Amino acid sequence: MFGTRNHLATPYLRAFLGTHAARLRSARQQQDRGASAVELAIITAVLVALAAAILVIIVAFANKQGTAIQNQVVPSP
Repeated sequence: MFGTRNHLATPYLRAFLGTHAARLRSARQQQDRGASAVELAIITAVLVALAAAILVIIVAFANKQGTAIQNQVVPSP
């Protein structure tokens, strides 16, 4: 279901989110509330985008499977 492109994006995504999570932890330790709010907003936006991408993949897969089911001939009893 998932192609090679998704497997190549996984390490990048982990590094990206790890970097931002580390910056968020650092900002929270330094009591820099403004920066932590911005970092949290960025992380949330990335997670929302990932959820939307997964939703698109699931809907496309379901539509494809639904079309395959509709095209099958059902024998009469």
